[in-house]
Amino acid sequence: MLFLLLIEIIPFLINGCVPSQPNDDVELLPSERLINKLEVNRRRIRSFEGYGTIAVKSPKINNSANFRVVIHKPDSIYLSIMGAFGIELAQVLVTKENFSFYDALENTVYEGVANDDMLKDIFHIDLPFNDIIDAFVGSVNLTQNLYKVPDEYKVDYDQYVLTYVDSFMNAKTQYRVDVRELGITKYTLWDKEGNLALEGNYSKFNVLQGVPIPYKIEVDRTQEDQHISINYKNMEANNPDIYIDFTIPKDAAVIKI
Repeated sequence: MLFLLLIEIIPFLINGCVPSQPNDDVELLPSERLINKLEVNRRRIRSFEGYGTIAVKSPKINNSANFRVVIHKPDSIYLSIMGAFGIELAQVLVTKENFSFYDALENTVYEGVANDDMLKDIFHIDLPFNDIIDAFVGSVNLTQNLYKVPDEYKVDYDQYVLTYVDSFMNAKTQYRVDVRELGITKYTLWDKEGNLALEGNYSKFNVLQGVPIPYKIEVDRTQEDQHISINYKNMEANNPDIYIDFTIPKDAAVIKI
């Protein structure tokens, strides 16, 4: 009896582990239409708010915390870090020009110019401002590929795979996109020596405003040993009530950097 039950279960387990081919009713898009749809979706999200946990691992830090992020494209990102029992530990407001970092434990505000070095110190990953915004929303900027034909384009089970080779930089970029949801599930960048430079993995998608946004985001810069993992519990997009509420006590000390 147990043997017969095992015989019945094994095919079910095997079928459950193997990705299925897209159904016939799924329209397979040519590369130019796919890239256009992905970029339109990215630009459709103008404001975003999310709550969850964030873990950062780098040579300088290895920690995790609860957080709230508010994004207003194209120029503002607000991040609140909370400890146990929802106690606020820090707030940071970053624009393309400036930043303000409030240390709640020290009741001190640090203000200065938002250059690349300062962004790296704040977020502990070496990404430019626009890429940091995209990372929190789980999107990838495809503007540079809108009018390019990929060097390789295929359907791998339930995912599109697009590969681009930059002949000038001799670097390679690859995107894996879910056929049905049209969400980027993996973004990989190799440098001119063929070494893995950046990898982003995105999963557990929620469709907001017609745009698939991942609840789970992982970004790795392997050569710099930098890793960020984001797990959202709640999120919303393009709500007129989304606003940045960066407030600090009147008695906080202010230090210009």
